[in-house]
Amino acid sequence: MATARRFVLVAGEASGDRLGQALIAALRQRYPNASFAGVGGAGMRAEGLDCWHDCAVLSVMGLAEVLAHLPRLLALRRGLRRRVLADPPDAFIGIDSPDFNLSLERRLRVRGVTTVHYVSPSVWAWRPGRARTIGRSTDLVLTLFPFEPANYHAHGAAAEYVGHPAADAIPLKPDRALARRELGIPGGSTAVALLPGSRVTELKRLGRPFARAAARIAAVRPDVKFVVPCATAATRRLFERALARHAPGLDVRLHDGRAWEVLTAAEVALIASGTAALEAMLCKTPMVVAYRISPLTHFIVKRLGLLKIERYALPNVLAGDSLVPELMQSQANPSALAASVLRLLGDDAARAALRARFEELHRGLEGGGGERAAAAIAALVERR
Repeated sequence: MATARRFVLVAGEASGDRLGQALIAALRQRYPNASFAGVGGAGMRAEGLDCWHDCAVLSVMGLAEVLAHLPRLLALRRGLRRRVLADPPDAFIGIDSPDFNLSLERRLRVRGVTTVHYVSPSVWAWRPGRARTIGRSTDLVLTLFPFEPANYHAHGAAAEYVGHPAADAIPLKPDRALARRELGIPGGSTAVALLPGSRVTELKRLGRPFARAAARIAAVRPDVKFVVPCATAATRRLFERALARHAPGLDVRLHDGRAWEVLTAAEVALIASGTAALEAMLCKTPMVVAYRISPLTHFIVKRLGLLKIERYALPNVLAGDSLVPELMQSQANPSALAASVLRLLGDDAARAALRARFEELHRGLEGGGGERAAAAIAALVERR
């Protein structure tokens, strides 16, 4: 009988947990007796992860924010390294969270552990030379987008495009009417989705402007029903406080999770930049994208010329065009956010054109995800 395979996975936020869930399911198809342990969320636990820590412990973004949590994060990483080295798995798989995972992968790899990094950092956006460093940290990078492996190959690093699981999980033509019924959104009303982020740090920066923007939208369009998918209990509490303080009495329905249903049901979404913007595109939902990081982080990035792109919302990056509005830093204020959403709500033709472009982009990302990622990992493990 073949030895049962063992995998350790570390995911750092809600989107990573969804990737990890699909990956575990696909790996189990190949290795029915495999065991999975590490850091994840509810989705990965549902697939049988022996969860050492919840993924919320890594949900920190921005240079300044990471510095504030650095002692805790370093202690956590040391503990994980000791635990993995005490009983090395067939492969260690870091899912996104590059600031945390790549350093851990590098330390494990030099001790002989096979390492995989699932989801490429945005080397196409800033500091492309990082591809060489990343290649020294991990045996294989699995990328979600087809344009990413070329940069790694140019720097002598192993990388493979595996597609985005959400592109296969979300239908090309989502059933908007069904999503509205399942969420209890009244017929004839206009739904606007609010997604101010899956991390606590994002909520602290975008919760207030999103709440105030919603109040401004409701003042102009009282027919609008606001729907919010909350990634975690902590982010839900933060946004509830923001709504109570800055949009008292506003008709807002908060759900635990259910992001894809909420996005499918909405005519327009107001979204924190990141994976949610890609998911909104796949749900064919016109959107306004906002991005705020700490002033210190923004100053460092701009001062050192680290940012190499003009567009950062994933639908715009994939299209090579400014399909959706992007509002960054001081531009992400209640007035501008509300005005951008209202413009989309008032332009049926613009929304229809966006949905058509989103479908084209969706087709280009199909055919991979968890199964292709599992195949790449299996090939790597079997060669060892």
